[in-house]
Amino acid sequence: MSYKDLCAEVVNGDVEKVIELTKKLIEDGKDPLEIMNQGLIAGMDIVGPRFKNGEMFVPEVLMCAKAMDTGIELVKGALVDTEIPTIGTIIIGTVKGDLHDIGKNLVAMMMESTGFKVVNLGVDLSEETFVEAVKEHKPNVLALSALLTTTMSNMKSVIDALEEEGLRDKVKVIVGGAPISQGFSDDIGADGFAPDAASATELCKDLIAS
Repeated sequence: MSYKDLCAEVVNGDVEKVIELTKKLIEDGKDPLEIMNQGLIAGMDIVGPRFKNGEMFVPEVLMCAKAMDTGIELVKGALVDTEIPTIGTIIIGTVKGDLHDIGKNLVAMMMESTGFKVVNLGVDLSEETFVEAVKEHKPNVLALSALLTTTMSNMKSVIDALEEEGLRDKVKVIVGGAPISQGFSDDIGADGFAPDAASATELCKDLIAS
């Protein structure tokens, strides 16, 4: 019984095994934060690169994330009065006119699984909604998603709205979605572009560290 075993079951996406091992480690008096970091999150640290390299696919990643989330809920129960450390806060949402959320939700799950606090605002969001969320949550990064070429321009509208409110220099903005490219990101003044969930997570870590 070890953190390595728990990590392996997260990679396998085996929810039942993750529940069993997490409970056993908690009962054995192991440090809940160690269970989380060295067992549960460590598993997703393996899944992320495999997904990026095409060795794992979306359904498998979703099962792994579900397994990890289930374990983390158990750990939270053992962490009474202990603040779970985060490596940063991310706000994520799909821009106005666009109702696509599968890719966005996968990015949000991947980010949560690596230790970010994620505020997932949903889809079809106005510039004002993003601005208000940035004011309220004071995130390190704002992640904008669009899957339609017709809604891409609304990403720039959000960045312009942040400029107008004097918030642009207080938050990093990244963009993603099928029609988005590094060139488009540069053109609208975003801080970065990510083609997939694993890359988005790495990009956020780099932006926060810089």
